[in-house]
Formats: sequence, C-alpha cells, structure tokens
Amino acid sequence: MKTEQVDVLVIGAGPAGTVAASIIHQAGFKVKIVEKQKFPRFVIGESLLPRSMEALKEAGFIEAIQAKGFQQKSGAKFVKQGALCDFTFAEQYTPGWTWTWQVQRADFDKTLADEVERMGVPVAYESTVTAIRFDGSDSVTTVEDVHGNQQEIAARFIVDGSGYGRVIPRLFNLERNSNLQPRKALFSHMIDVRRSMADEPNRITAVVHQPGVWIWIIPFSTGITSLGFVGDPSFFDQYPGTPEQQLRALMEAEPYTRERFRDVEMAFEPRILQSWSATTDKFYGDGFVLTGNVTEFLDPIFSSGVTLACVSSQTAAKLVIRKLKGEAVDWEKEYMEPTMQGVNTFRSYVMAWYEGTLDTIFFKKDADPVIKQQICSVLAGYVWDMSNPFVKNHDTALKRLARTIELTEKLKEQ
Repeated sequence: MKTEQVDVLVIGAGPAGTVAASIIHQAGFKVKIVEKQKFPRFVIGESLLPRSMEALKEAGFIEAIQAKGFQQKSGAKFVKQGALCDFTFAEQYTPGWTWTWQVQRADFDKTLADEVERMGVPVAYESTVTAIRFDGSDSVTTVEDVHGNQQEIAARFIVDGSGYGRVIPRLFNLERNSNLQPRKALFSHMIDVRRSMADEPNRITAVVHQPGVWIWIIPFSTGITSLGFVGDPSFFDQYPGTPEQQLRALMEAEPYTRERFRDVEMAFEPRILQSWSATTDKFYGDGFVLTGNVTEFLDPIFSSGVTLACVSSQTAAKLVIRKLKGEAVDWEKEYMEPTMQGVNTFRSYVMAWYEGTLDTIFFKKDADPVIKQQICSVLAGYVWDMSNPFVKNHDTALKRLARTIELTEKLKEQ
C-alpha cells in the first residue's frame, strides 16, 4: 500500500480544518487535508460571529471571502410577541471586529478549501479515514477513496477538524453525551421575494415562537433567506404531513413569519437535524488534537459553531507548530482550558435561552447600556475576554441579573 509522508494530517476541509491547515502551512510545514465529502456540500451554521474574523484573517482567507460578496452582518436581533431586542456589534464591550458575514455554507466552505489549496495545501476529497495507528505522537492513517482505493498517510501530528464526522472520537471511543437536552430543527432556504417587508438584512433574527421554541431568519446577499424552527422534538408532532407541510404550518402559526413567507418557494425540501449535541472526554492526546464541532457542538441559537471551530483551530495550529519545533506544550492548560472556557460560556447562554432567563434580560425596557454592551460582546463571540463579567461569571451572572430585573418589576407593581 502506498504511504505518503507529511508533517501534519488534517481531517476535514471545513472552517476548522482549513484554518488549522493554513496557519501550520504558513509556518513552513507539509500539510495535507483529507475530506470525506465532495465540495460544495450543504451544512448549517450560516451566521458567523465577529470573533471568527480574527482567525480567518490569520489564516489568510479574508480577501477570498470578501470577493464572494456574502451578506455583511453587523448585529443580532431577538423578537418576542412584538417586543424587540437589537444588538449592534459596533456597540460591544470588547474591542475587536464589529462585523462579519452571513453565508451559504456550501459556498463559504468551498471558498476556504479552494483558497487553502491555492496556498499549496492539497485537499483529498471523498476520502474516508478508516483507521489510525499511533506510535507515540507519530501516526499512520489509512484512507479509502470513493473508488475503494486505500492509501496510508504517515504524519508527525493529526488535527481532527471532522465536525459531525467526529473521526478520532469514534475510532477511539472518546464520545460522550452532552448535558444539553436533545432538540430538533426543521429548516429550508426561502426564495425571499418579500424581503422588503423585513427589517434590515444585515443581521440574524431569532424569534421566540413559544417557550423553548424559536425561529432563525438569516438573509443572504443572493435573495435567499435561511429559515428554521428549533425546539423539543415532541413539539413538531402536532404538525402532521411532509416536512414542507410541517414547515408551512409552522410559518403560518407565527405572526412574524406568516405574511413574509406565505406561499414563497423553497429552494429545497425542508430538512431535519436533531440530537446534535455531543462532546468528548478530552480534546487532545499524544499525536492529535480535536478542533471545532468535533470537540463539542452546542446549539444553533447563538451561531457559536463556526466561531468555536475557527478559534479552536487557530489556537491548536499555533500549539502544533510549537510541538513540531520541539517546544514543550501544556495541552491541558494551553488548549483544553481555553477551549472549554469558550464552550462553557456559550453553554451558559444556550441554557439561559431555553430556560427563559434571557427573555427576562433581553426584553426588559430601558436596559442598562453597559450591561447590554457586555452581553453584546458574548453574542459577538468574544467569550475569552475575562474582563467582561458576563464572560468571567457566565454561569451565575445571567441568573443574578434576571432575578434583579424580576424583583425590580415586582416592586414597581406594588
């Protein structure tokens, strides 16, 4: 069997894999990417966060993305029964990027993969990892292409950015259940002929449909708008019929979507994604590191997926470079802990969203502007800024604030 020698094998050609591959390649190491699917391919996670721009810039991707003309995004809007909470990233607490993009991921991911190939990193599509043998930090990976041909790739290190594929966790039994409740999403892309009815398209809108059920609305520059309902799987049981019949009934049941999307054409048959939350015991080992969704995927509500993918890969790539240069790396302190800081901050906000805690905060009249700026920074992806009390105390600050608001409102009523 043919054996190819590289410094670093990257599994997955999505944002996690391409960011890591580019940064390591720029440091002068030989990198190869293997990707199970053929690009372009559909995936959700279409609304980016400003913090991801720092990683995309370091990877050298900004100009290629800019050339595609994706919809610029400058904020996030939340709607509940006519009440509105609008966050503008230019008003966030943490210094950083104040905008990003809303993207059709098939085009976006292919743009990154094409650019990393242009830089000189080969990408082998339709190539499935079937086995990995480790000898210390060295490894030999068996890859099978779509025609059944096998190849071995010897590497000094592996970056697993395989996302939902979760290659190393599945091969080595590292998968664990998340502590988040299982949820379901029913979604499609709408040919948005009534976009003029809507508010500005340069932000994602999240609509509270009912407790525990929400809607994403993500306009693209192409005139297509991504629309999805998310909730407990049992919620959808009350809407019989095909996925399209279900989605149309749901749109009709929500005043915010009823007129805008009534009878509009769908770009594809609505799709279902559910029980997506998963995690692993640890995000690194002797000879490998896990990045992006392969570490832990939380929930689509705060668009954290691509940001966690890009930033974890940005961090991991720098550590891999140091490792290959013979430097000592404390993977627990330098990678696991900061990655979990970001994951756990977003997890607190996801849980607060479904518990209704954020409803109390978001839809309060006359919100404290400083607190709103601090929360805006979290929504922009700056979940590593420990000077922000809503990052540092993410597990308690939201509940404490919500209780204060509720108590204040009760006192006003007396």
